[in-house]
Amino acid sequence: MHITKELKSLVYHKILEELNRKIEVIRAAIASAKEARNNDTKSSAGDKFETGREMMQIEIEKNEVLLNQTAKQRMELARIDISEEFNKVVFGSLVVTDKGTYFISIGIGKIQIDDQICYAISLASPIGGLLKDKLIGDEVQFQGRVFVIKEIV
Repeated sequence: MHITKELKSLVYHKILEELNRKIEVIRAAIASAKEARNNDTKSSAGDKFETGREMMQIEIEKNEVLLNQTAKQRMELARIDISEEFNKVVFGSLVVTDKGTYFISIGIGKIQIDDQICYAISLASPIGGLLKDKLIGDEVQFQGRVFVIKEIV
């Protein structure tokens, strides 16, 4: 697959699908934990009952934090206009280097579209920080390797 605006769109939508799937799983986990907590019947061992309810409450709170983080990532991703093209590396750009392809968005890692691998990284990541504001033809050095920017979409 040639690196085009189409790849950028496919990567964007794959990330969005993954975030939406993750949100559904977290919501289901919260609902399940709430149901388990609410259905826990009090036994003669009162401490056991309270411990079980407390463990479910901790699980609910942990998942609510994860849900908020994932929702924030989805909102951050929504800021990207995939039709926009760039002449330098900024938030929302797809960067093709001689060592790999990077979508400057949210840091979720490796995305595979057919046989093309792309890494979704944030500008706050080490490589994202190095690539920021670079132009086609610029080089960055990361972990002892030189990356040459070949294309920016």
